[in-house]
Amino acid sequence: MKFMVHYTISQDQFLPLLKRWVSMSTQEQMNAGEGVSIIGRWHDVAARDGVVILEASDLLAVQRYIGQWTPYLDCDIAPVLDDAELTAVGRQIIADNNA
Repeated sequence: MKFMVHYTISQDQFLPLLKRWVSMSTQEQMNAGEGVSIIGRWHDVAARDGVVILEASDLLAVQRYIGQWTPYLDCDIAPVLDDAELTAVGRQIIADNNA
């Protein structure tokens, strides 16, 4: 299952978080823990927010990963579909609604 995490960093946490982030190796930055893969991450530095797409079969593992960042930022997590998954569910929705 894929999850979209939108995060927002408060102004007072921006520099402490940035210091932590730049001190990490690329491997550390991409390590979301057991059972979670980071598909991609996009940052809007000026707005102090961004989006991370994670893949995991266990929501608890996703929550555990996000939990290490919550002292620095606020997050919203939502399950999301890729194009192929949307096509499959879209066909089912159309059939269910006789559309």
